[in-house]
Amino acid sequence: MRIALDAMGGDYAPYVNIEGAIESVNDSTDISVILVGDEGILSKELADKKYPSSRLTIKHASQSVSMDESTAYAIRKKRDSSIRRGIELVKTGEADAFVSAGHSGVVMATALLVIGTSDVVDRPAIATIMPTIKSPFVLIDAGANIHCKPNNLLQFALMGSTYCEIMLGRKNPKVALVSTGEEDTKGNELIKDTFKLLKESEINFIGNIDGKDIFTGEIDVIVCDGFTGNVILKTSEGLADALIKMLKREVANLTTGRLGYLLIKPALRNFKKKTDYDEYGGAPLLGIKGTCIISHGRSTSKAIRNAIRVASDFARKKVYNIISSAIEKDILHHERINISNEKK
Repeated sequence: MRIALDAMGGDYAPYVNIEGAIESVNDSTDISVILVGDEGILSKELADKKYPSSRLTIKHASQSVSMDESTAYAIRKKRDSSIRRGIELVKTGEADAFVSAGHSGVVMATALLVIGTSDVVDRPAIATIMPTIKSPFVLIDAGANIHCKPNNLLQFALMGSTYCEIMLGRKNPKVALVSTGEEDTKGNELIKDTFKLLKESEINFIGNIDGKDIFTGEIDVIVCDGFTGNVILKTSEGLADALIKMLKREVANLTTGRLGYLLIKPALRNFKKKTDYDEYGGAPLLGIKGTCIISHGRSTSKAIRNAIRVASDFARKKVYNIISSAIEKDILHHERINISNEKK
């Protein structure tokens, strides 16, 4: 698998991106990485590194996109950015997937402009795997779409269910819709109308879910608009960090603090591993005609390595084609329902 990596994207670029790429090609013989960015900077950083040169190459891009730039400006004025050049490699077939820890808005907009969505998809969505007290679940949309219509959420549910089945191995995943209560009468008009569509679909829709039940581990796919999803994502990240710090502080305040910390240290380590976004690498942008993985801006080399692994697996299984087929099947299903209703 050939993975194009935005070497200039992220808070710690290009250093962690280079390290993650080197770890990837050194650990796997079936992955090659194309570092996209300033050739002069990247060549200098690679000078004293050990790696198979045939599987780690550079694609020059004279521009990079900073986190504080507007998406519109970057699209118009930075046509030679590492984001655009990397996504173009996927478009032309020179790469099988693209990974970036850079400006997520620019990544999404560029992917739409250059690669485009599948013919049956109205809007792409970010699918993020998140931990629970039992097993991980898929949150979709995690930030791509602030304003949504019921049909958008229906497609998110279909894409998320398909992604969960393929990548997490869940058969007939249980899907729930984020609302202010479990009853079908709860929520705003968007939620109520979406509820009806999901009930008519062929996915395993079990109903609404409210905030307190999101992390119980009972649901495989949780569906919401991008604004709600991003709030859930960022809140959970902050809460996990806060809980670890609070627990360490409370243990340290005990007279047996040092001994207590040593006793709970393995548990803290396991908890941090389960809640650490580095372990999941990145989130795919579902609904486009290719593979695009969006990583956290604070990604470490470990996160980049895992994002490259996810991208490789996603592209190898051609998940984007399977998702398109799933949506086409649902469209036909709804057409049959409409025809049946008209005959009554």
